[in-house]
Amino acid sequence: MRFTLLTTVVALGALACGGEKQASQTPAAGTPAATPAATGPVVEVKMTGNGTNVAAFEPKALTIAPGTTVRFINVSGGMHNIAFWGDSVPAGGAAALAAGMANTIDNMQGAFLMNANDTYEVSFANAPKGVYKGYCVPHVALGMKIAITVQ
Repeated sequence: MRFTLLTTVVALGALACGGEKQASQTPAAGTPAATPAATGPVVEVKMTGNGTNVAAFEPKALTIAPGTTVRFINVSGGMHNIAFWGDSVPAGGAAALAAGMANTIDNMQGAFLMNANDTYEVSFANAPKGVYKGYCVPHVALGMKIAITVQ
């Protein structure tokens, strides 16, 4: 019993600490995450929801030119992020996303936006033309998905 309790406390402590990377993932409220300087147009996508059973990207599909930066804005519905399915990006797209996404929490997964008005930018500089299918990790089961076409 004591060993189980000790193991649980140590595991929770390790999760709570999370290391240096964890502390720097989420920008201050209303502050964009650091990304390479946008050199092209900026398009905004709202992240919305009611906190329980509705969550969406608005718009859920968009077409952009290469070099565009997409700014995701947490409007409502709790914590959101943007992630891309690796098998849905065009050849060479994963490398372009890796270069265009700062403070990632995993391969092609952006930082969590905890508060209303937090933003996260994805630069599509040097992104090959094609469709990039994305989703919000906490709300994928609610159908929070987006298709970004670069052409």
